[in-house]
Amino acid sequence: MTDKATLQIVANHFRAASESMAYTLYRTAQSTFVKETEDFTIGLVTPEGKTFSVPMDYGATWYPGLDYGPAIRMVESYQDGDICFTNDPYSGFLCTHTPDIHMWKPVFHEGEIVCFTVGHIHNTDMGGSVPASLSRANTEVHQEGIRFAPSKLYKAGMLNEELLGTMLLNVRQPDMNWGDLKAFVGALNTGARKIQEMIAKMGVESVKRSMYEVMDYAEVQTRAILRSVPDGTYQFTDYCDEDSVGGYPVRLNLALTIKGDEAVLDFTGTDPQLTSSLNVPTGGNPRHTLMLVGVYYVLYSLNPEIMVNSGMTRPFTCILPDGSVVNPRFPAAVGMRSLTCGRLRSLIFGAFAQAIPERMPAAPAGSSSIVNVMTTDPRDGRRVIAAIDPIVGGGGGMPFRDGTDGSGADGAYLKNTPVEINEAEVPVEIIRYSLAPDSGGAGRWRGGLGTVLEFKVFSPNTRITIRNRDRSRFSAWGILGGKAGKASGSMLNPGTPREIALGNQDFVVAGPGDVFRIFSPGGGGRGCPLEREPWRVLRDVEKGFVSEASALSDYGVVLRNGELDEAATAAERRGRKDEQARRSTGFFDYGAQRTAYETVWTGEAYSALMDILFSLPVEWRFFIKHEIFRAVETLPDEARGTARSVQEIFDQLRATYPQLRQDLRCAG
Repeated sequence: MTDKATLQIVANHFRAASESMAYTLYRTAQSTFVKETEDFTIGLVTPEGKTFSVPMDYGATWYPGLDYGPAIRMVESYQDGDICFTNDPYSGFLCTHTPDIHMWKPVFHEGEIVCFTVGHIHNTDMGGSVPASLSRANTEVHQEGIRFAPSKLYKAGMLNEELLGTMLLNVRQPDMNWGDLKAFVGALNTGARKIQEMIAKMGVESVKRSMYEVMDYAEVQTRAILRSVPDGTYQFTDYCDEDSVGGYPVRLNLALTIKGDEAVLDFTGTDPQLTSSLNVPTGGNPRHTLMLVGVYYVLYSLNPEIMVNSGMTRPFTCILPDGSVVNPRFPAAVGMRSLTCGRLRSLIFGAFAQAIPERMPAAPAGSSSIVNVMTTDPRDGRRVIAAIDPIVGGGGGMPFRDGTDGSGADGAYLKNTPVEINEAEVPVEIIRYSLAPDSGGAGRWRGGLGTVLEFKVFSPNTRITIRNRDRSRFSAWGILGGKAGKASGSMLNPGTPREIALGNQDFVVAGPGDVFRIFSPGGGGRGCPLEREPWRVLRDVEKGFVSEASALSDYGVVLRNGELDEAATAAERRGRKDEQARRSTGFFDYGAQRTAYETVWTGEAYSALMDILFSLPVEWRFFIKHEIFRAVETLPDEARGTARSVQEIFDQLRATYPQLRQDLRCAG
């Protein structure tokens, strides 16, 4: 194997190629969502489709373990100048929702494919039932826009005009989509040139060998990290607020087992697939990148020198129950899979927090609401559809500092769009864009603050989509005595007689003069709030991060006329120590909503529910879950929370639905 110093030099060359590709795309794209928000990826993959290099300065951070292999193999043959693409979540399980167009270009040397330059862009719109294509209300993938199986967009350098025309006919902003695609093609060509330059400088055999060696080294680094984590099985559960519009929570369950330098992530106990778009399309791939994003973040935090590529995934195996939220069957809708992925990251963080509490933070906000506006510009009558901003919540309190304000650890790659650009390109007036006071969970290290966005629209029938709306019910959890963060929210016309609370609603129609407000959740706190230095609390109050009332109620800090009263603070905290110990909720603080929910849906009751649901045909599971939940709501308090009550309700349902009895006999 190449020595480490030389390998690092070659890895830097690979990364320079990917960074050049990313910069080309970033600087030449047309849509705000690509050129400002940076919702795109770029990379280099082996001829088999394994990712061996990604940029670290630009784009999304979800995809270093992405496997292009199945999609690459669906194209019969390749020649120089080909560029292939797909956006179908069920063709090779490369794409994960329809707005993400993945493309790949073979790089040849003397007739041999050396590697592929690859990536994806998130198109502002790909058609479908709503502007921007995404809503949790969608029930099947056919509603989420036009889909293309792996196909050649360019054949030997010649554009497939017919295929492109079919796409542009079906989307709401064809010029914007084509502009982004041209920028994407330029990025892939840039990468191909960079690889050819490396071949000319180092030799083709050296380049080919190094592609695999950098992945092998990432695996070695990953296994070293796992060996530093105590062996054991660490179980954790978290929830999305709703499994459908106005529905019931989505339960995600993980048993993380670490043994030596390997780990198994067993998602058994996670809800069945949904008749909404929160499903995560993995195809059952035990190392699917969406299931391991939280793992990437943990590994990189524990060793910032780790080589970020698909070698990181090799020590991990995921168990993904068939027909579940994390392994749905076609044609399940998947457009809002990023909402569920936010909770999957929290799930992984919660498991690792139990294994290595001294090295892990509290939960980040776990929400990244992408605000899109489709409207008519009253100045010239043109139709506009654009992403306004990603509204990302705060990071969790760290072992050594406060959580990051306004940019949670699980969505920090999403960049905000400057107010001036938003107002120049979209006919809206930004009224407020700021941090949200008192939103971070209290702790020795405070949770990061959420953000507030408020804007006015001017045209009738302005349609606002806010994908990934979540955490308005269940908060980001605190650890080690830290408190849960504040939940999110959104509303129309706040503070007026026409105010409408929107909760997790992700599609709103507004009219002239209407004001839309959204605020994201705060991160969880870490450590006992009474141990936070009073001067830090005073500084937070001075900055407007924490109110004086919260300084007293959450931290026991007494302020008089803006000054710290040290004697009164010491007395206040002494009086609270015993109360704090009595009220301690253990390792995690989940917040009042989850605590109340789990008094009804205990571990025992939910385990019984999962046994029942996964014994049923897939098409019955979501329906029966809702029927059982509705029935539980009618039970007296003393009858809730038991496996017996769940089983009795199901027995009644079997008697009610003769077809269910027939389907169960056929399944058996």
